[in-house]
Amino acid sequence: MNRQEHLLTIVGEEAIEVAHRASKALRFGLLEIEPGQDLTNAQRLMGEFCDLIAALEMLNDETRMQLVLVDRPAFEAKKIKVEKFLAYSRELGTLQP
Repeated sequence: MNRQEHLLTIVGEEAIEVAHRASKALRFGLLEIEPGQDLTNAQRLMGEFCDLIAALEMLNDETRMQLVLVDRPAFEAKKIKVEKFLAYSRELGTLQP
C-alpha cells in the first residue's frame, strides 16, 4: 500500500469509530461515562469526529485535491435535508414529537 491508500484506510476506520461512538451514545446516553473512562459519550464522539477530520486533512494534503473541510453552504444544505426527512418521519409516526 502507498501512503494515500493508508490514509484512505485510516479515514474509513475513523468514520467507523464515529459511527460506533454515536451508537453507544444512542444506547447509553450522551452524558454517560463508561466505567473506566473519564469522558462522556458526547466528548468521546467529538474526539472521534476530530480524529476523522484530522485524517481527512492529511488525505487532503497528500492528494492536493483541495477538499474544503469546512464548507458552510454544504453544511447548511445537509441540515435542511435532514430536517426534511425528520419531518417526513414525524408524519409517518416513526419519530416521536
